[in-house]
Amino acid sequence: MFRIAVITLAAGLLAAPPAQAGDPGFELTVLHVNDHHSHLDPQGATLRLAGADVPVSLGGFARVVAAFEALSAGRPNVLRLHAGDATTGTPYYTLEQGRADAAMMNLVCFDAFVAGNHEFDHGDAGLARLIDFLHEAPGCRTPVLSANLVPHAGSPLAGRVAPHAVVERGGRRIGLVGVTGADKTLRASRPDPGTALGDEAAAAQAAIDALRADGIDIIVVLAHIGHAAERALARSLSGVDVVVGGDSHSLLGDPALAALGLPVAGPYPAVERNRDGDPVCVVQAWQYAAVVGELRVRLDAKGRVLDCAGQPHVLIGDPGTGRSDAGSIRAALAARPELRVTDESPAALARLEPFRERQREFGLSAIAEVAHDLCLRRVPGPSRARSTLAGCNDDPHVAAHGGDVQQIVAVALLAHARRYGGGDLALINAGGVRIDLPAGPLTVGTAYTLLPFPNRLVRLRLRGDEVRSVLEDAVATVADGNTGAWPYGADVRWDVDMARPRGERVRQVEVLEDGTWRPLEAARDYVVVTHDYLADGRDGWHTFGSVPAARREDTGLSYTEGFIMEARAAGVLRRPPTEAFSTRRFAP
Repeated sequence: MFRIAVITLAAGLLAAPPAQAGDPGFELTVLHVNDHHSHLDPQGATLRLAGADVPVSLGGFARVVAAFEALSAGRPNVLRLHAGDATTGTPYYTLEQGRADAAMMNLVCFDAFVAGNHEFDHGDAGLARLIDFLHEAPGCRTPVLSANLVPHAGSPLAGRVAPHAVVERGGRRIGLVGVTGADKTLRASRPDPGTALGDEAAAAQAAIDALRADGIDIIVVLAHIGHAAERALARSLSGVDVVVGGDSHSLLGDPALAALGLPVAGPYPAVERNRDGDPVCVVQAWQYAAVVGELRVRLDAKGRVLDCAGQPHVLIGDPGTGRSDAGSIRAALAARPELRVTDESPAALARLEPFRERQREFGLSAIAEVAHDLCLRRVPGPSRARSTLAGCNDDPHVAAHGGDVQQIVAVALLAHARRYGGGDLALINAGGVRIDLPAGPLTVGTAYTLLPFPNRLVRLRLRGDEVRSVLEDAVATVADGNTGAWPYGADVRWDVDMARPRGERVRQVEVLEDGTWRPLEAARDYVVVTHDYLADGRDGWHTFGSVPAARREDTGLSYTEGFIMEARAAGVLRRPPTEAFSTRRFAP
């Protein structure tokens, strides 16, 4: 469950020289989303409203469709943009390979879509397939953009991804330029061999120059490179007015939101100065079809930004329905314009229903065979029984080394991260894994019960002494009573003596390298795979939370989908060999 603290999001304003007398400026509204990652259904969330924790339905693409319709109504100059990573992340993509995403996107009918890194998770053919689906709808052929993409000879993308597109609003031509994060796509996704991605800034500038040579003086860049890099890109370019971004899943708004539990990355909009010294408005819209960004820009006759303002719209269902305190809840909502109570679009729900039905059937399909009962156990030791399977609570191996299921999940997630960019070892928390796995078929639905949280895999570069500190954090949190924080790892193992003082409980840490267990080296760097909840320092894993941005990478890979892919590849799941268990010896 997400916890969302409620506070008004301050609209970002830019003070700029006034328009010439008699020139009111050209007003443009940019509505945008990014990184919906096949999250087409709403998710559960909790809002703090009127002094109570109130469960709500958050997002879902049927609400995105409705919000685009409502926010476009009565406005003559509207752009509808998607800043990439439409796919990968839920069973909708596993089953439909982008067809369900495209069906929803076509109901919005975006003016442009930039290819994100995850559009290449299944090679050039994966993006080509998404383009086919996007262009199935009559009357809507969303241009797919990436100025720095150079497909190899014979690629199915040849001639299908453009560097830029041009739209007209209110008699003004507007250039739309796309750039895809080169390093992350080449390193952590799977474009075909020979397909290249060049420097983002150089490619964007070349596209802007071509548009300006054609007399186009309003330029919007769609950049799937992360918010910090998008702000830097805005500063590096000449002729750019707006940058609409993605990849970093950044929720922009009032910084006070950070103290209330939301990961605010900066103001909405952020304002930079381009190479010409002119203002540039930079925005993002969080993730998972939960937010539609609304940016309002006023430009002069020469296409320079005069001012910009706006806010993200967090899309929720009516939280007051059926509650005795509905009046006070709705009154609290009325004072919070960033929280937009939005009914799901009936047309979108009807279009989504066949895909939902196939997904329900898919949930019953087997992905692997569980060879024997796999036991759940948070913390090793005889007093930590949590299993519902006969024999697991008294199993001496489980008591000595911990849960089979947690260990298998850690191994699978390291394997998945290695498919998409690598990793030396993995660390997860016991509480993120929820059930035993009885012998027999493992279904997709059971996998989502096993790993129900919408977590993403994150890579962190840590020194060996920091890895040890993380483990001490986790063990100390367990000593304080939170058993869900107990660490499990892949290609890393340790001893724990709970009778020792805090900070001295984790002993003999070893890392598996080329088939040999070697002592953890304090001064050496290791690439550690975990998930975003822990990477933010939650569950008492404070050392993770202190790792600077330069040493962390949000892969965007789904925790649960990654496990499903690796389980399917393995075919059969069984207890790993004892020497592979992360808790080698445990003293209560």
